[in-house]
Amino acid sequence: MIISKPFLTVEQIQQRVKELAGKISRDYEGKEILAVGILKGAFMFFADIVRTIQVPMTIDFLIVSSYAKTESTGEIDIRTDLREDIKGKDVILIEDIVDTGFTLNHLRKMLLTRQPASLKICAFLDKKPRRKVDVPLDYIGFEIPDEYIVGYGLDYENRFRNLPYIAIFKESV
Repeated sequence: MIISKPFLTVEQIQQRVKELAGKISRDYEGKEILAVGILKGAFMFFADIVRTIQVPMTIDFLIVSSYAKTESTGEIDIRTDLREDIKGKDVILIEDIVDTGFTLNHLRKMLLTRQPASLKICAFLDKKPRRKVDVPLDYIGFEIPDEYIVGYGLDYENRFRNLPYIAIFKESV
């Protein structure tokens, strides 16, 4: 296994989180939001951004899986659903990475049936070269190339989530 030097540094990540949180705070000034984190991958980004957003909020989580090793399975497994009723609420879905778009598209459709006042998507990483389903992203941290990445919450077989930066991962040389 090979992990590259940081592809996105701690400083780059912190700066972008601050910028995204500022934009969300301005867009929702005078409102309360429901921030929904998609676990496990988004836990670091979610924690950083919700601490930086300057509007009142409640928090909830979805635990979702669609990966085996380095490939998306295409099957969405919702392991834990929301505990809060989102009807009439301004919801921001906070995701770590958008790859094929299947998972986020599935979640978006599912949540829209629950009649939120609004539903916006904030993705830390957008891997457009792999997109198979068009999903509207309202807030994007970084666009990245078609590489498997780890760190800052993202994993390979549940490892490397603890890295404070983003690195490119290769199974072998």
